[in-house]
Amino acid sequence: MIQLNTHYAELKDSYLFAGIAQKTRDYLASHPGQKLYRMGIGDVSQPLCPAVIEALHAAVEEQAHAESFHGYQPECGAPFFREAVAAHYAARGVTLSPEEVFVSSGASDELGDILDLFSPESPAMVLEPAYPAYLDASVIAGRRILHVPASAENGFLPSPPETVEAGLIYLCSPNNPTGAVFGREALQSWVNYANKTGAVILFDAAYEAYIEDPALPHSIFELDGATTCAIEICSLSKTAGFTGTRLGYTVIPKSLTRQGLSLNAMWVRNRTTKTNGVSYVLQKGGAAVFTPEGQQQIKEQIALYKRNARTLTQALDACGVWYTGGKNAPYIWLKCPGGMGSWEFFSYLLNEIQVVGTPGEGFGCCGEGFFRFSTFASPADTAEAARRLLQLFGGRA
Repeated sequence: MIQLNTHYAELKDSYLFAGIAQKTRDYLASHPGQKLYRMGIGDVSQPLCPAVIEALHAAVEEQAHAESFHGYQPECGAPFFREAVAAHYAARGVTLSPEEVFVSSGASDELGDILDLFSPESPAMVLEPAYPAYLDASVIAGRRILHVPASAENGFLPSPPETVEAGLIYLCSPNNPTGAVFGREALQSWVNYANKTGAVILFDAAYEAYIEDPALPHSIFELDGATTCAIEICSLSKTAGFTGTRLGYTVIPKSLTRQGLSLNAMWVRNRTTKTNGVSYVLQKGGAAVFTPEGQQQIKEQIALYKRNARTLTQALDACGVWYTGGKNAPYIWLKCPGGMGSWEFFSYLLNEIQVVGTPGEGFGCCGEGFFRFSTFASPADTAEAARRLLQLFGGRA
């Protein structure tokens, strides 16, 4: 008789963002024609930049002719894409070989798939509040979870625990949901901890392009010793608007080994077994992100989203609401006014001013009483949401 993975029964009833979607659908069903101002789920509002569109069109045209047609791509990534990513790192002082870069269909997929490298017996350390997929993917794998609480008192950037040792460590910087960013000294302490204990850090760098402070690291590989303890997972979704196009990359150094095995070689074997690679067309579009034109154009889009952040934070300042993030990250993490719970505040904003955010409780128990705004909406919708927040709270909270 077949045996199912009963760990699915250990998951919460509803994935956070599915729950938000259902509540907004219910609201619209009872309020037909009402417009919502969506500052919740982190989907982008701006189109792919011209350099990417041009590259995608050119790649599609290549596929229309026998002499330029491309079939299966290398499972680990086309050389031109891997080389473009390695050159991008080199410009920041990080030396990688193209063979240490692996193409993916996005960070969310990779964060789950990468667990294939590790025995379910290896516990996972999750710093909470945390992106729900870290926890859920580990639960599905039957992995024991070690919860490390983060709070306003430690800037939502906790230090490594002194008495607990993990097999895997999830770190996200800039952080989703809090917008907190590890400084070099703080991140170095986690690298030192991982090397000391033999743990492996899964470093989610999906939002590194939003860091504007030159003192803050964009990559964990800027830190001494990181190549022997870390895997970096990156995405073009928020960097270049690929949320619906789906493309990312993962960096696994060849010097990362455990139990006499190379994790880089293991991932090559995994990808060649489980995938047929990412399409040529998408990789050509992704490579265009790393051209001078592409970099300039995506910086202009990121600047737009950061102006959105200033619009929202100025409104929160005027309302007297405590928050963090919004400067080096596309998320704003705020304290729910009036002692409201996070889902209570969600319903309050939805019903009173039709603004949708993300309840902090959905990111773990440490998120209760907090709320997340994303800054990816259109400037017009963001400005209207800010106006409604000011009107609702009368300039104070």
